Amino acid sequence: MLGTREAADAIILALDCTRERALEITGELEGRLRWAKVGMTLYYQEGPSIVAALKERGLSVFLDLKLFDIPFQVEGAARAAAQSGADLLSLHALGGAEMVAAAARGVSSLDAKDRAKLIAITVLTSMNRDILESIGVGGDVASEVERLATLALANGAHGLVCSPHEVGRLRELLGPDALLICPGVRPAGAEKGDQKRTATPAEALSRGASKLVIGRPIMAAPEPCRAFDDIVREISESL
Repeated sequence: MLGTREAADAIILALDCTRERALEITGELEGRLRWAKVGMTLYYQEGPSIVAALKERGLSVFLDLKLFDIPFQVEGAARAAAQSGADLLSLHALGGAEMVAAAARGVSSLDAKDRAKLIAITVLTSMNRDILESIGVGGDVASEVERLATLALANGAHGLVCSPHEVGRLRELLGPDALLICPGVRPAGAEKGDQKRTATPAEALSRGASKLVIGRPIMAAPEPCRAFDDIVREISESL
């Protein structure tokens, strides 16, 4: 059985909301929550100050900006974003080897305390084989995930974002120490929303996920603390 503290530490709460709501809900979850995710909408509205505010509350921050541009731009963007104090910073592996390497240069140019770990996104959990084919990517989703994962890690990424459907295979390929983050996680009985490749928290962790990104099942719950505790209980009792 996984301990309650370990189960709670596996959850990254997606703060896809306003600054006021982000600070309100992290206040409600004080003592429970360790990780928060700041996505593009919140960061574009508030900038580095929202990262600083969450860090002041003792939270680790996953800055999910999904960097994707020419290598020169991504190198500067990664450097600037890491200076916010974020612990993890995302980029698209689809940008290619040169782009990932440029992001790694940007982060490594900073003092050690400011060096966010780069987390490469393989295939978004909102995508499936039909969508990949519509943009000219052949083959199945799993093969594309493995290809992009290998490329990203070979060029300086520290970890990966993948769906729960592919995490088991990546864990086999990359070993026990790889940092694998799974969005598209929904507690039993929850709505999938716009996610297409989903699993429950316990399923994702049992397949090899290091951490889980969970948003709406907690953020939209009438009682967020109870929703968080229910997910922790579901994980700890299942593993």
